[in-house]
Amino acid sequence: MRNVSPATEADLPALCELLGVLFVQEAEFRPDRERQLAGLRSILSRPEAGQILVLREGPGVVGMVSLLFMPSTALGGRAAVLEDMVVQPNARGRGAGSRLLQAAVEFAQSAGCRRITLLTDANNAAAQQFYGRHGFRRSAMIPMRLMLNGEIPVVPNDSAIGGNE
Repeated sequence: MRNVSPATEADLPALCELLGVLFVQEAEFRPDRERQLAGLRSILSRPEAGQILVLREGPGVVGMVSLLFMPSTALGGRAAVLEDMVVQPNARGRGAGSRLLQAAVEFAQSAGCRRITLLTDANNAAAQQFYGRHGFRRSAMIPMRLMLNGEIPVVPNDSAIGGNE
């Protein structure tokens, strides 16, 4: 039986494993257990900043989704960023992702959010189709990043923005 519930400290090892699965398939990120633990603990310790939901099958965690909250001046209310969503490969194709996403949407609504924004890799057509089936639409906004810790993000086909300097 599958159920979705808020994550706890006891779930951290399983969450790090899931993030490892996710970050191996994403173009911009790499698994780093210590960083992932720090981020997860930051969310768990500050429920006003976000929530991590886990999908359990029996006693095991087979999926997770994290939501981060912020005020939106455009909406005049709270918005959420769906930061990470991943289901174990052996649990995919049986409605697990849909169940998890539905729970995240319901949680965001109950938390007073008026919008959920997420990012997918540009070449991840399967993820884009999945989110599209659940009502998400492509935005005209283009994500841009500035790394403040001196790291250079891993970006395939990286090109300068704005051309001539």
